[in-house]
Amino acid sequence: MRKYAIFLGCTVPVRAQHYELSARNVARQLNIELTEIPGASCCGFPLKAVDAQTALLIAARNISLVSQLKLDVVTLCNSCTAMLSDAQAQLKNEDFRKEFKHVGLSYPNEVKVRHFVRMLYEDIGIDEIKKAVKNPLRQLKIVPHYGCHYMRPTELYGFDSAEVPHTLDELVRVTGAESLEYTDKKMCCGGSVLGVDEELAITMSNHKLSIAHENGADAIVSICPFCTVMYEDNQRKAEAKFNKQYGIPVLYYPQLLGLSFGLDNNAVGLKFNRIKPDTILEKSTAQNQRSS
Repeated sequence: MRKYAIFLGCTVPVRAQHYELSARNVARQLNIELTEIPGASCCGFPLKAVDAQTALLIAARNISLVSQLKLDVVTLCNSCTAMLSDAQAQLKNEDFRKEFKHVGLSYPNEVKVRHFVRMLYEDIGIDEIKKAVKNPLRQLKIVPHYGCHYMRPTELYGFDSAEVPHTLDELVRVTGAESLEYTDKKMCCGGSVLGVDEELAITMSNHKLSIAHENGADAIVSICPFCTVMYEDNQRKAEAKFNKQYGIPVLYYPQLLGLSFGLDNNAVGLKFNRIKPDTILEKSTAQNQRSS
């Protein structure tokens, strides 16, 4: 059994319970144990634009807590991944370590920080995941959304290509679904400017929603809770602003993967999806019946 600490951050427990639920249940199917981090707090990302050093210290504190567990850590949020990875890198800097120690923190063991999806790709692997697929989702067309901080900053991650990303596409395809190629795959969801310019943020999210709609996608697959906020929670605002009707479900990747594993709707938390994935369930059920 593989063991990791799981860092949930702020948004997942409040607005993305289905993300956590599906990730935990998928992990069990793949013989992965996820351990809580006692005392974990915000990753520090919301503070970064105002006070970068304090934000890093908040992230480093979380790294310190994980290091005491003697485990590597997986995250469910792209921004948490970026923040904790930055802190991990800074902890190799002697000046930062002095400040870190000054506030009473310790760092007994080096920690590897990765997104949950990256862990699946690197540690479990496409071939092993494929063996767990019991209900291939061959009828589904999916628009994968990577988000800004899954591959970037490149110097921190050294994973996938920031220019031509492919790992999430591969992980979508292993479920049996079609991963659609489309323009502006790397484009931001708009969440980064939501707090200062909602109109611009909604315009940015509408761009990818329109692409998904034009390509006949059954769903957008997200791996970041705030990207989902933009594409799902704010989808009606985009529809109203641009006089469109989308109704496009937004699934977290573990939800899609869980359905392909044969997990039921409750196990992947579909009741928490704000845009109900009825078409996805109909196609999945029809495929299941033809296969049996």
